[in-house]
Amino acid sequence: MRRNVYSVGQVNSYIQNMFAQDFMMGHIAVRGEISNCKYHSSGHIYFTLKDETGVLKAVMFRGSVDKGLAFHMDVGDRVVVLGEIRIYERDGQYQLYAQQVTRDGVGILYQKFMERKKELEEMGMFAQEYKRDIPRYASRVGIVTAPTGAAIRDIQNISHRRNPYVQMLLYPALVQGEGAAASIVQGIYAMEQKNVDVIIVGRGGGSMEDLWAFNEEMVARAIFECHTPVISAVGHETDVTIADYVADLRAPTPSAAAELAVFDYKQFEETVAAYKLLLDKAAKRKLERARFRLEQCRMQLKLKDPGRMVNDRRQRLADYEEILDRKIKEALKESKRLLEKQEGVRCQPVRRFISVKEVKRRIRFRTKRVRRSHKICKAGNSR
Repeated sequence: MRRNVYSVGQVNSYIQNMFAQDFMMGHIAVRGEISNCKYHSSGHIYFTLKDETGVLKAVMFRGSVDKGLAFHMDVGDRVVVLGEIRIYERDGQYQLYAQQVTRDGVGILYQKFMERKKELEEMGMFAQEYKRDIPRYASRVGIVTAPTGAAIRDIQNISHRRNPYVQMLLYPALVQGEGAAASIVQGIYAMEQKNVDVIIVGRGGGSMEDLWAFNEEMVARAIFECHTPVISAVGHETDVTIADYVADLRAPTPSAAAELAVFDYKQFEETVAAYKLLLDKAAKRKLERARFRLEQCRMQLKLKDPGRMVNDRRQRLADYEEILDRKIKEALKESKRLLEKQEGVRCQPVRRFISVKEVKRRIRFRTKRVRRSHKICKAGNSR
């Protein structure tokens, strides 16, 4: 009997077709522990899944890494890998081509979480332009959480320590189990009707199943549509829910949410005192400048005082009178000299004091005589 002989490539190709036709091999989820994990410079990840019974090689290409991996894989991590098993024909080895990797224990829920996150993100509900600012000095804070538990106690203690004057309003909501999502939504609507300044929505830590109410779409929509700023405070710092992405601000813990929502009254008083000191200094400087300008105006007014101006004019008039007297005396001397020269006689010195008025009269009289003499002399010479 003659047997068919196949090449290595034909065998590998045949096995590859067998895997491709097997629906389970094309959509399989495998649980195991990461070993030999290598992040390649190209962006691909090569790793091995192992358990007590065996090992399975796996690869996750860069395109799948960006979409299906939300954490950094390390050796020893227990994960669930969703993908397909195919033959690498060149080496004749089958391996798992990973499309999504989640931590073990939350595989199905995590997949649902990622799908919902992607859907809401595409709708724009996580967009930064829709985020509202948290008021800096809130006087009324609404809280939507369970009436018992560590979360509400932490919020109350920290709020009272930071500012005992802020009014805290609690809506006792279910935060876990059946009906929790609807209860949270009702609480958000109720707090918005109370006209509070900010709303804290959250609970204490727990598993992904415990926190699932905060991943429901109805809760995300209630937060997104709320006109009052919302702070999400779900679980611990490592816990992330859909509500954290939609909220205006995410707090890592309920305690941190209280610190973000309630301003520190002591620090507020210190700030006000510092501003008051700055304001007093500024007011004093302004008053000093005003006094200086007032003094300048007073000095300018003093220089332009009417009485002072009259006194200055009087002094100037006195100076002019003195100059006039001196000029008159000089003119008298000159006239006297001319008269003596004209008459050929020497005037006797004045032995008594005469007034300026009398001097002016005599000057006019003698000037007339001199003029008449000149006229007579001119008439004789013309004959």
